[in-house]
Amino acid sequence: MTSVNLQSGSASRRRSLAAGALALSGALALSACGSSDSSDDSGSGSGSGSGKTHVVKTAMGDVKVPVAPKRVVVLDTAELDSAITLGVKPVGSTHVEASSGFPSYLPKDKVSGIKDVGEMLNPNMEAIAALNPDVILTSKIRHAAKYEQLKQIAPTVMTENTGHPWKENFQVHADALGKKAEAKKVVSAYDAHAEKVTTAVGGPAKAKATEVNIVRFVEGADIRIYGEQTYIATLLKDVGLGRPAIAAKAKDGFSYDVSPEKIDLADADVIFRSTYGDPKKSKQTQTVGSSLWKNMGAVKKGNVHTVDDELWIQGIGYTAANKILDEMQKSLTKK
Repeated sequence: MTSVNLQSGSASRRRSLAAGALALSGALALSACGSSDSSDDSGSGSGSGSGKTHVVKTAMGDVKVPVAPKRVVVLDTAELDSAITLGVKPVGSTHVEASSGFPSYLPKDKVSGIKDVGEMLNPNMEAIAALNPDVILTSKIRHAAKYEQLKQIAPTVMTENTGHPWKENFQVHADALGKKAEAKKVVSAYDAHAEKVTTAVGGPAKAKATEVNIVRFVEGADIRIYGEQTYIATLLKDVGLGRPAIAAKAKDGFSYDVSPEKIDLADADVIFRSTYGDPKKSKQTQTVGSSLWKNMGAVKKGNVHTVDDELWIQGIGYTAANKILDEMQKSLTKK
């Protein structure tokens, strides 16, 4: 039996709370997953109104979702970015472990009032159920093990992965939220923005000749040189920027990990670097203070740019992407 995760209290209290949450979840599932001609959602807490549903293709199969869901819960930063981008304020969202609250790059008025339902990898099922959601958005790689619990609370739309397939995932999110028309406008505006940045850096040929690396210092792990199968790599590609050979050596296309003693492998024409967690524990402090780092070509030429990890790595969506493009243009055209 899978129990609701509780951090304190006696065993009997845990069993009692878990049973209560399960009963509540079952009731919510019945009201949220009714047929398209159902009218029994009045008073259920559902904001979908008409009770009509449509089918969304997900990583877990076809899922019936309200045509115009009003109470949306998101369980990762990508889904939060998608919802905000599409003009939907979720009633609940998880937060990333190392951060306090929701991503700071998102407009304050767009995230104020959203209920925090726990840390991203360990969402609070009782808190989610209490929000009476119409739909839950997440990914299989994050919460596949919790799918059976989640779908008892509300129709749960999972993409297969996060990160690199973010554009495809955005379309799934838009379908689930009933915002496909809005999504088309978002994509068109982003494409025009990326083209503008390409022009600003000197055109396609110059962009391609400029090799760019993304370096991330991570607390409790080796230093990551990001590969080509990542969210941030898609933005570099959209602008037409070149990548050093090391990027193609990344494991599973994700990252090529190095110790501070091999940081020179990250050298490129331009480096964008970020830090997740404590600078000392992530080896950032010792690395950027080393002679090996200081002798890198990008460092000597002043072409290393420190960026916000929350925005450049964790955001994963069109709102984040447009802000990154702005920062990228500013850094690449700075003389």
